[in-house]
Amino acid sequence: MMDLRVYLTVAAVLFALGVYGILSRRNAIGVLLSVELMANAVNINLVAFSHYAIGAMGQVFALFAIALTVTEVVVGLAIVVLLYRTRSDVLIELASDLKR
Repeated sequence: MMDLRVYLTVAAVLFALGVYGILSRRNAIGVLLSVELMANAVNINLVAFSHYAIGAMGQVFALFAIALTVTEVVVGLAIVVLLYRTRSDVLIELASDLKR
């Protein structure tokens, strides 16, 4: 049986990789993937704490977080498609031109 520390360590590593990806990527798809890594790290924490401490409530929160993540992906991919259609590239720097 794995200890809670193992789950928290895996979640911390995933979250750190997500933060690094957000700070280092210029591509919008890479940034979206990094945000997904961070969201999955949060879900791992919720489920791990649910299993070891607070009961099923953490798993319910994880399901809501997954639903919110799906909607975020839909909106993010729509912005990426719009960016690619207007500028033929998905660099983050080009996204500021969309507000005109």
